[in-house]
Amino acid sequence: GSAWGDWALYTESPLRAFENELGVQAPYGFWDPLDLAADGNKETFLRRRAVEIKHGRVSMYACIGYLVPESIGKFPGYLSPSQGIKFSDVPNGLGALSKVPMVGWAQIILFCGLIENTGFFQGRQNIGIMKDASMTNGLGPGNYGLGWLGAFNKLKP
Repeated sequence: GSAWGDWALYTESPLRAFENELGVQAPYGFWDPLDLAADGNKETFLRRRAVEIKHGRVSMYACIGYLVPESIGKFPGYLSPSQGIKFSDVPNGLGALSKVPMVGWAQIILFCGLIENTGFFQGRQNIGIMKDASMTNGLGPGNYGLGWLGAFNKLKP
């Protein structure tokens, strides 16, 4: 045993519900430093996992959106012809917040809502509050059934 007792004998812990989940690493087991899963609720655990995956993907897209214009360049032409704003006029990073017109931000938000509501264009999803489309298809959190790299199910690992 250890100073805290033998973990194998402590079978009443709600954390035991997640000991066999993907990502659990020996010798630490299920790691939850803030006790967010202390109640052992599987549905809440899966929602948090899906949200964590989604936030990670958004962060990766944000990094790509910052790096690509710096290394490859920006689109030619106008971002907003009516306001005379060219793509080259928009700085990278937080400076873009003040340059992109509000209608542009509204389009981005509506597009994100469309993707969120349709599960990446797979048809209307009845996702409800605090769920995403990957949680209703039975494939697991973050899996939208689009295949490897989302390449329309043509590429497989």
